[in-house]
Amino acid sequence: MLALDVRNLHKKYPDFQLKNVSFQLEQGYIMGFIGVNGAGKTTTIKSILNMLRIDGGEVYVFGRNMAEHETELKQQIGCAFGDVDFYTRSRLKTITDITKKFYRNWNEDIYANYLRRFKLDENKKIAELSSGMKVKYSLALALSHGAKLLILDEPTSGLDPVSRDDLLDLFQELIVDGEISILFSTHITSDLEKCADFITFIDDGQIVASAEKNEFVEAYRLVSGSEAQLGVIREELIAYKVNSFGFTGLIRTEDFDPSSDLRASMPTLEEIMIYFAKKESLYV
Repeated sequence: MLALDVRNLHKKYPDFQLKNVSFQLEQGYIMGFIGVNGAGKTTTIKSILNMLRIDGGEVYVFGRNMAEHETELKQQIGCAFGDVDFYTRSRLKTITDITKKFYRNWNEDIYANYLRRFKLDENKKIAELSSGMKVKYSLALALSHGAKLLILDEPTSGLDPVSRDDLLDLFQELIVDGEISILFSTHITSDLEKCADFITFIDDGQIVASAEKNEFVEAYRLVSGSEAQLGVIREELIAYKVNSFGFTGLIRTEDFDPSSDLRASMPTLEEIMIYFAKKESLYV
């Protein structure tokens, strides 16, 4: 079953637009949503959650139209945003007492468990929390009402490496039984290499690719060679960098001739994202 089915989302702003954004997330898997800042990740997530008025397209959650069944479906969705500030003078307990009234399946024991796991003190005020602890608190709320789909925007932002690793372990624990699905955006691509099953890559408001993680990476090659070789292959490259040794560039695997003299290797998720962001010569 599809946990999330995004179909042809359009949203136009004066200086930016989402264009035909479509992808699907199967139930029981983790999808990393990547792209540089401003590529459209947050706009897409807010569109999925019906937090802004889209110009076109549809979103289905567990086979039901989000626009038509929003109130009911949001009982099954947990969401957290890395940049959201709560009322800074309020204590965590006050905010929690208000939040849990909106969810029929709020579980106090699960919530208490996440408070312990994340080392959160309910008596502290939001203003007393670090940015990383605010993220953990958002996650504690998102995970405590029986959500089957987690939609998280930059959930690891502000977390130290140990806390990030703990969070990625938690994601893996959550999907073990195949009931919970996770979509999370991040610019920390090493996190996705540890835990994501699928990758969806957005660039300038358009989906470049959405595929199983290994399939996504294997669709590209990082090639390097001399300046003379660059002249031959330049048109096939997505982008490249010129250096004192020649050049290094990103190319689609289908456009690469393995019999050529160019050196080739598998790129990382970060390298794919960086080269798409460049899309022009970069001299270093």
